[in-house]
Amino acid sequence: MYDTGKIMTGLAAVLVMLTLPFWYSAATGKAVEKHDPVLPKTEKKCVESRQYMRDSHMDLLNRWRDAVVREDRHTYVSQDGTRYEMSLTNTCMKCHVERAQFCDKCHTYMGESPFCWDCHLDRKGVL
Repeated sequence: MYDTGKIMTGLAAVLVMLTLPFWYSAATGKAVEKHDPVLPKTEKKCVESRQYMRDSHMDLLNRWRDAVVREDRHTYVSQDGTRYEMSLTNTCMKCHVERAQFCDKCHTYMGESPFCWDCHLDRKGVL
């Protein structure tokens, strides 16, 4: 029990480091900019609802991949009954043409590294 001072100092340092982003936001009055993706003006809706796509688009894309590759199914029917081709390039990238502005911006914010581009090219042919 002779190291109580060192332990308490260490715990205080860890606490300060963990809460530093909150203190910084409070002190500067600025929060980290959260990207809020929007559809292009030419489109009225996405494959599914905005909230669903924001929360679960990767689950949808994984199900599409499995359906196309393993079951040879190529048509997706959304909740509202609309039919879509199960294709990242031909369906998603038709509207969301700027990968850097749409996909990469959100994934960078979230600290994610999707593996979509390991196999797929965006519409401009850029990896």
